[in-house]
Formats: sequence, structure tokens, C-alpha cells
Amino acid sequence: MSRGGHGGVPFRPMNVPFLNLPAQYAALKAELLPVVERTLASGHYILGPNVKALEEELAAFTGTRFGIGVNSGSDALTLALRALDLGPGDEIITTPFTYIAPAESVHQVGATLVFADVHPRTFNLDPADVARKITPRTRAIIPVHLFGQAAPLRELLALADPRGIQIVEDCAQAIGATCQGRPVGGLGRLGGFSFYPTKNLGADGDGGMVVTNDEALAKSLRMLRVHGIERRYYHDLHGYNSRLDEMQAAILRVKLPHLRSWNARRGDIARRYAEGLKDLPLELPVTAEGNVHVFHVYAVLTDRRDALQQYLADHGVPTIIYYPLPLHLQQVYAQMGWKAGDFPVAEAVAHRILPLPMYPELTDEQVDSVIETVNSFKF
Repeated sequence: MSRGGHGGVPFRPMNVPFLNLPAQYAALKAELLPVVERTLASGHYILGPNVKALEEELAAFTGTRFGIGVNSGSDALTLALRALDLGPGDEIITTPFTYIAPAESVHQVGATLVFADVHPRTFNLDPADVARKITPRTRAIIPVHLFGQAAPLRELLALADPRGIQIVEDCAQAIGATCQGRPVGGLGRLGGFSFYPTKNLGADGDGGMVVTNDEALAKSLRMLRVHGIERRYYHDLHGYNSRLDEMQAAILRVKLPHLRSWNARRGDIARRYAEGLKDLPLELPVTAEGNVHVFHVYAVLTDRRDALQQYLADHGVPTIIYYPLPLHLQQVYAQMGWKAGDFPVAEAVAHRILPLPMYPELTDEQVDSVIETVNSFKF
């Protein structure tokens, strides 16, 4: 891509939304509306047949035995930690460079939050720093498969398994991604998924799921999501009100068969970006060996992030920064005593990262316009 356009033709940028959920709805409207009408007419609105069917379908998709639908991806992590009986006195390691949900889940169960730094190019947990943070009190690690790429599970499992440490995968951004040929979600003890509307598989509201191969954990999770009951009005433990909505399950069942093609399209867009931006002073996303990346986010690194972001906005390409302030520097954790410099890689990435538009409905023309707009910026 030349900086001045093709064949001497002046470059005219086009408006490219950062996200475009209505485009997905327009493409699926004919499939979605009859399903919504049938669900409304059925009278089954909570934990009905669509939830059960989706649980089975997602378990099969992830190569696991059991799926348990819950209210959100955040609840998926919290209930997973509860099912493992983790709480006060236990240390749980996760990443400071992600959305707050995994750290929040540690707080929700009363365990001690421990951060480890991230890899400078994949932004996933750095196993070497995880190893430094393990103590006799470490009971679990929550690797986040950030931006659609699996965390280094082989290395993390090698640290965890001999010590009896549980791996709880945060798969919110990576449904369909694989590590060493295996889908994320089924490599650890439990895997949590989010169906927030912007995710690769998004509902039309909130929703989440936990997957596992452990029958006892699956039973516990089914109880935890409904006030701790196995049979109505008999409470065996303190639980939550965290059920996947029947309507959202019905909608997700329409979308799930499209997921592989959507993820493939994301891969095509990522390759188009990589080719068009390769000659610029940017650090482009990398895919770790053995991984299949599903590009929930396509993020570049640049020392001129703020100027480039403003330039893109001025030329019709709005962007959102994930994540401008690492978790250890957030006000909510001020009492923990973490300070700038404690996790230098996460902090450096937070200052340099710039995600570009990425969703399957992007046209090649829109992608090329983003590429040309970036190329026309004076680095």
C-alpha cells in the first residue's frame, strides 16, 4: 500500500466504524427472528431447552464433556473459583493487562490476588514471571487468552500440575482459538467464556458459560448458578442467581454454526493488515508457535500511539484503547501497594497499544482504507 493511494490516485479515506454489531444482525435477521418468536411462544424463559442444547453444543465445540450456562463471562470465572473451593488464604495468579473480570473474580471469592507480568508481543502471561510469583499458598492460575490468542498453556501447566495448582482459563476473547491443536477451554481444569455482544460469539445481551471435563465440578456449578440448589427449594450451599437466559441461548445457537467462518474472516483481515502495514514503524501482532489466533482484537504497538489515534479519528477511523491503565495501577487496588514499575511490560504495552477495527463484517475496501489511512500518517 503506497502512502499516496494506488496509481497516483489521491487517497480519500472512508468512515470505518470500530465495531458494527448491526451489520451482523442484518446478515442473520432471517435466521434470528423466527427463533426469537418460537422462544417467546414457548413459555420456557429460564434454563429451558435452548440453554441445555447450547451447553451440549459448546462443550462439543471446545472438546469438553460439560457446559454450564451462566449469566456472564465474569460470573463464569467467579463460579469456577467457587466450584474449586478457593477462598481466603489462597493465592491466585493472573495478568494485570486485561479487563478486570479475572482479578475481580479473585476478590469475589476472598482469595489473594497476585499479578505476573506479560509477554511483550503476545501480551499473555509470561510463564517465567508466573514461576517467580508461585508460593506454597498458590492454588490457581487464571491465564487470559488475550485478544484471541491462547496463553502459553503448555508452560503454565508444566508449572501448575506438579504443584497441584489449578488452571482456570479465561476464554472470553478467544472462543475457537487453539493451542497445540486443542481448543481453548478444555486444557485447564475449567474454562470460562463470555458472550458479551462484541465477542467473537456474542449474544444480544449478557451471557457466559463454564466448560469442564470434571463431572463433580459440573454438578457444583449447576447448583451454584441457582442459589445452591439441586432440587427446588432445598439449598445445599450458598450460591448465586447466575443463569444463562433462554432467549440469549436461542440466539447463540443460531450464531454458533457461523463462528468458524467468522473467525476465518478475522484471520483474513489480520493477514491483510499485516501485508499493508509491514513497512511501517509499527510492531504488528504475532502468533505464538502452535497457536491458531482468532483475532478478537488486532492491536499494533507504536511510540506515537496518541497522535496516530487522533489522526485516525480525524480521518473517519475511531479506535478504542485496550487497556489504557493496567489493573495494578487502578484505584480499586490502591490499598494493595502496587506502583508504577512493578509490571513494566504490561505498563509499556498499555502506553503503546492501538487496536484497529476488527470484525468479520469489515469489507476488504474498509480494511484497505484503514491501511491507507495509517500509511498516510507521518511517523
